Amino acid sequence: MSQHDLNAIIRQQQKQLAAMQVQIQALLAREAVSIEVARPQIFNETLSKVSEFVTACRLYIKIKMREMVVEKQI
Repeated sequence: MSQHDLNAIIRQQQKQLAAMQVQIQALLAREAVSIEVARPQIFNETLSKVSEFVTACRLYIKIKMREMVVEKQI
């Protein structure tokens, strides 16, 4: 396979990816489904669990912030 063929394949896949991203954004914009998000568990002060707890909190906050943005748009 030549370099030209690989570049053509990459360009085609980039176009497909961009099209899929547009489709996903359109679907997300149309969705009015409320998803119940579980709150992070209470931190038990275990040092080895700090990273997991912070990650869970960040994810929870991001989801809640997106819900607020969607509600404001509706």
